[in-house]
Amino acid sequence: MKSKADVVIIGGGVNGCSLAYKLSKKGFNVVVVEKKYLTSGATGACGAGIRQQWSTRENTSLAIQSVKMFEQLSHELGQDIEFRQGGYLIAVHDEKEMNQAEKNVSMQRSLGLKVDILQPEKIPDVVPILDVKGMKAIGATFCPTDGHANPFKTTFAYADAARNFGAEINTHTTVVNLKTSKKALRAVITDKGTIETDVVVNAAGIASKVIAEMVNIKLPLTPFRKEIMATERLQPLFEAMVISFKDGIYFSQQKEGQIVGGIPIPEEKGGYKTMPTIAFLEHMAHTITRYAPVLKHVNLLRHWTGFYDVTPDARPILGEVKEIKGFLQCNGFSGHGFMISPMVSQLLTNFIAEGKTSEVLESLTLERFKGKNIEKELSVVG
Repeated sequence: MKSKADVVIIGGGVNGCSLAYKLSKKGFNVVVVEKKYLTSGATGACGAGIRQQWSTRENTSLAIQSVKMFEQLSHELGQDIEFRQGGYLIAVHDEKEMNQAEKNVSMQRSLGLKVDILQPEKIPDVVPILDVKGMKAIGATFCPTDGHANPFKTTFAYADAARNFGAEINTHTTVVNLKTSKKALRAVITDKGTIETDVVVNAAGIASKVIAEMVNIKLPLTPFRKEIMATERLQPLFEAMVISFKDGIYFSQQKEGQIVGGIPIPEEKGGYKTMPTIAFLEHMAHTITRYAPVLKHVNLLRHWTGFYDVTPDARPILGEVKEIKGFLQCNGFSGHGFMISPMVSQLLTNFIAEGKTSEVLESLTLERFKGKNIEKELSVVG
């Protein structure tokens, strides 16, 4: 392990590895520290979706720019990340939801996004297996440039590219403390040695709260268990990701043919709960077959859990904290870290390398929680 680095990134998920790639490409001496293995956290448990349809301008802007990067990423990294754009169909169930959908679409279009509101009879044109009456939809929104990518292949492609530019990635290495002096970062202490550095990026997912507490910074993060299932492989049935904010369900068909999706169980509360539940399987089976009766006799093959690191407004915490110079946050993604990772890592690279900030970055710092009027992201599944 290196004893000195320009930047130490704590966390080997997609955000940590993409940031390591972009910083090392600019010539920075970068070290990544991951307590388990790459993608062992939220990245490796996510549903692989990439959408641009949000209620807040920050998330929408981050997602639009990220999709532009995803479109070029396989070529840039020299590895196929399996990015494809089949769109996202978001079900709308009542007039209140439709009013919000119309506001969202207006804002999204103002940022240049191609997105439409569909009448109920048009929904099967996009996803033929859907039963509009069964899903109780009065309409939907649809963006054709939303899509999917493989989170494992994306993260490992970033990591390989980062190593090619000289970054060091240490897995199975635990951060035990952070050393500061005169309100500035000085070193990261791990169970395998100490790394002197002036810049630390806290990209540790649900463990980010523990990392921040090492220097007396409190992050408003709550862990929420999320359960996901995958079916047997089927012939191609549909291209788009289907989601509902009211029912909390999402599902899509992957490149290999399996249906992958999730839904929160009604009694779910925050906390570190890792065991999958029968309640999820029952609730998911009941809901997905209401949406798509054709899936009634499909076999379930896998069922697993992951964690969202949820903030009070369901928006990420990014950038430097005011209390300690050189301590940057890259967490609180509330289940959406994979889909906005390209632009998030670009914003943090710009800040670290050139001191550049932006309106989006400034609006997502930890400081926002000191105010009374916090805009909550409403377009959240679960």
